[in-house]
Amino acid sequence: MGLETVDILKAEIPLDEESVVIPEDAKAGLVLVDIINGFCTVGAGNLAPTEPNRQIGEMIQESAKLAELFCDNEWPVLAFLDSHHPGKLEHPYPPHCITGTDESNLVPALRWIETKPNVTIRRKDCYDGFIGSIQEDGSNTFVDWVKNNKIQVLLVVGICTDICVLDFVCSTLSAKNRGFLEPLEDVVVYSSGCATFDFPVSLARNTKDHLPHPQELMHHVGLYMAKGRGAKIAREVFFNASKKL
Repeated sequence: MGLETVDILKAEIPLDEESVVIPEDAKAGLVLVDIINGFCTVGAGNLAPTEPNRQIGEMIQESAKLAELFCDNEWPVLAFLDSHHPGKLEHPYPPHCITGTDESNLVPALRWIETKPNVTIRRKDCYDGFIGSIQEDGSNTFVDWVKNNKIQVLLVVGICTDICVLDFVCSTLSAKNRGFLEPLEDVVVYSSGCATFDFPVSLARNTKDHLPHPQELMHHVGLYMAKGRGAKIAREVFFNASKKL
């Protein structure tokens, strides 16, 4: 899909991004969605990019900067890692991010967070990290993390903007609106900290069960849908009104 076509479609569903200020007295939490080799590292698996990708590279860079800021300040971080059991397919996608393989591990730029005391790692076997946080006893790792850390502002980054990020954001906003996530007030999606994959129509025509997925358009659609559910879409994030990300 040419850039002209994408621009025309974007004009039909315009997205106003904003500068978001996270106040000093607000308890913020960072969620990293599926920033793992199987989706981000060239040649790492069936759903990994086949060549370096600008949007994915920027997402990793911005997410790593955020993770460093949060860890330096010992603020809470939750990282979802897509991890599937062998033989349990996630239709319509081919096998990917199998548990125990390096596909399901954090990208090299983020592996260091695994040893940080303020970081919670949650492996999930579905698109939606909210659903993937449900434990066998009915408790929810994500809900407990929000409540235990008294998080008021949730900052979300990761991949894919229009799939796992969007599903998680929608479920989180629904739960917040029902009063299940007090004291959570705002869900912020940082656009430069998100990315999705590119699968042009020319390839999709010759691949069974695969839908075309133009990267720039679907990234825009994911952000647009998240805003329509009540998320704030940030083009830039300020902490304490002065620290700009």
